[in-house]
Amino acid sequence: MNPLSQDIEKNIVKSGTSIVGIVCKDGVVLAGDRRTTAGGQIVMSKRSDKVIKINDYIAVAGTGVSSDIDLSQRVLSAELRLKDLKTKSRTTVKEAANLYGLMSYRNIRTPSMIPSMVGTLLAGVNEDGSTELYTIEPAGGVYKVEDYDANFGSGMPYILGLLERQYKKDMSVKDAVELAKECIKAAMERDPASGNGIDVFAITKEGVRHVVSEVIVIEYK
Repeated sequence: MNPLSQDIEKNIVKSGTSIVGIVCKDGVVLAGDRRTTAGGQIVMSKRSDKVIKINDYIAVAGTGVSSDIDLSQRVLSAELRLKDLKTKSRTTVKEAANLYGLMSYRNIRTPSMIPSMVGTLLAGVNEDGSTELYTIEPAGGVYKVEDYDANFGSGMPYILGLLERQYKKDMSVKDAVELAKECIKAAMERDPASGNGIDVFAITKEGVRHVVSEVIVIEYK
């Protein structure tokens, strides 16, 4: 097995994050938990933003090393601003996803003692009002999502299991917001690296909106 494959194998499903993206008939929903851990065992933060609004029409959710996610998101925001200024036109969702994929591809292949390892869900709305969701794997592959995805977060198995039974192709953003909440809650029930809260963003023809900001308090009996 080559070193790149070994790095991916060691990091997928161990990143301590639950994120989900759901494609709806009238938009896209992104959601994530709020817990940041060290090694999946020590809680380092209870208020980490897993889903970030990049600009008025793009939002991303990341899984992996927190510092790598933060840097990648800030670089993407800056690159999109520069591109929009240079071309005097708005970047499409597909272009933004491919730019992020190129960044991931270069990062993981740059000689480093600790290679960047970030998985991303990117959603947005185009100028014509159409919405799209893309999943970007840690190695830089970019794939359009037609239904739902949870990338490589540690909560992925629980989220996908729930979606396999409850997702409907023609569901509305309103219904998908509730389903996304249930997905993150399901992951938090079984995944010790996920927890503390839920944030849900709705991406529609009106733009990117933060529609749920909920603290989860565990009551011990």
